Amino acid sequence: MADGSNCDLKSLSPLQLFERVTEQGEKVRALKAGKAPKDEIDAAVRMLLSLKLSYKTTTGQDYQAGLPPKDLVLINNGTTKEEDEDLVDPWNVQTSNAKGVDYDKLIVRFGSSKIDTDLINRIERATGQKPHHFLRRGIFFSHRDMDQVLDAYENKKPFYLYTGRGPSSQAMHVGHLIPFMFTKWLQEVFDVPLVIQLTDDEKYLWKDMTVEKAYEYARENAKDIIACGFDVNKTFIFSDLDYLGTSAGFYKNIVKVQKHVTFNQVKGIFGFTDSDCIGKISFPAIQAAPSFSSSFPQIFNGKENIQCLIPCAIDQDPYFRMTRDVAPRIGQPKPALLHSVFFPALQGAQTKMSASDPNSSIFLTDTPKQIKTKVNKHAFSGGRDTIEEHRKYGGNCDVDVSFMYLTFFLEDDDRLEQLKQAYTSGELLTGELKKVLIETMQPLVAAHQERRKQVTDEIVKQFMTPRKLAFEF
Repeated sequence: MADGSNCDLKSLSPLQLFERVTEQGEKVRALKAGKAPKDEIDAAVRMLLSLKLSYKTTTGQDYQAGLPPKDLVLINNGTTKEEDEDLVDPWNVQTSNAKGVDYDKLIVRFGSSKIDTDLINRIERATGQKPHHFLRRGIFFSHRDMDQVLDAYENKKPFYLYTGRGPSSQAMHVGHLIPFMFTKWLQEVFDVPLVIQLTDDEKYLWKDMTVEKAYEYARENAKDIIACGFDVNKTFIFSDLDYLGTSAGFYKNIVKVQKHVTFNQVKGIFGFTDSDCIGKISFPAIQAAPSFSSSFPQIFNGKENIQCLIPCAIDQDPYFRMTRDVAPRIGQPKPALLHSVFFPALQGAQTKMSASDPNSSIFLTDTPKQIKTKVNKHAFSGGRDTIEEHRKYGGNCDVDVSFMYLTFFLEDDDRLEQLKQAYTSGELLTGELKKVLIETMQPLVAAHQERRKQVTDEIVKQFMTPRKLAFEF
């Protein structure tokens, strides 16, 4: 389509580009509201992303709805190509690089700190436990104030964990397990309380579903989370639709955050526009509130000053940058964060997975046969076109999705290194690497399904009932 061609975009001024992005955003919303065909919406979204990248390339600034460009520093001198830019926000992850998002650049852009060997060693000293393989392999790669949490822990001061899940579908995929697997490890080695927020209200606001359906998904997802092995005496799982109506402490914190964030700020952080419903605009305060211990008086005995640590994927960081900015103004400690990389789609690391595309990942409901078919058919390969070439030049682990999945789920470091060497040298073929992944994932998913079967509605109710946990505050 002519109005989207790059040569055309390059001739536009920053202000014209800004107007074009705004216009295209309105178009996407109109298509979604009018229930247009999926391919038409997808094409319009791709166009919007392309325009946003052009805007950033030209101005050096992220597009912020309602905030036209000012004080421009033009960086487009022919050396910066818009394709080099990664797009990362709570709803979209896009990169043109088959290796995936450039996380070092993201750390600089978001202003977080890299999890380095010193920090990993300090966690090991503090807990007396070998660091989790997600830490050793850089799957959790960035943090905010983790050193402060360790200072507190070493001085026998309490902290608590908070993570969450947006229940957008009944079935979760293996990528959704990453923050929960890591959070469970953190909870065990530090022996601290954990709160898990199910943002069913968010899904109702963003997606075409009823309130009842969103709540039902939350309860179904809770079963998968409980099946990860959390301790009911130390863990509180709550649905926003449920808990918000019963907790004065939680609601007070939401209102305090709402008072201290302007409409302009929230538009700038999240890209909201004047045609977004007011529920979306106020939602970030609801995701912020569990960062403060006074949102859970039944757990923390009304204490307000207990530090919170949030393990999450880095696309959730904008919510907590906002929270950290507000915290001192409402007399609360800033939450600390540990950020994970994105879990790649089977088709390649350019995007994160979609729960609506059954072939983009391995789902927790998949049978052994489905897992085998998906990996063999859809897992993007870093191998060569022919066996001869592969034997001669070797495979590329940096783009091979089967190898990426193994870095998440194969716990044996030596075995993983062996596979890397063999694949890179050409000794191991793509089909053989896929076979290792299939043999790793089939028992893992089957074991999860077995544990989930044991999770009754009664057990879900126990986890989701506001109550005192096994800690004294």
